[in-house]
Amino acid sequence: MAVQATSEAVEKEIFDGLAELGADRDAVSRDATFEDLEVDSLDLVELSQIIEEKFGVELEGDDVQDLQKVGEVVDLVVARAAA
Repeated sequence: MAVQATSEAVEKEIFDGLAELGADRDAVSRDATFEDLEVDSLDLVELSQIIEEKFGVELEGDDVQDLQKVGEVVDLVVARAAA
């Protein structure tokens, strides 16, 4: 069963997921860019899988390819979960 996708819950899961994927945990913030965190497209695919497992929100490559900041992904997940 998926966890309720509140902004705080999604933010925590994404921050933790990025740290697991090798991003510096202290550098992860809503305003951090994926480029700053050295997160590549493969990392984003893995992060999408974490999000789907935890919140039941499916993100495709096209959904995240134009997003630059961590906060944009958080907002997208929350919006999709509410839809």
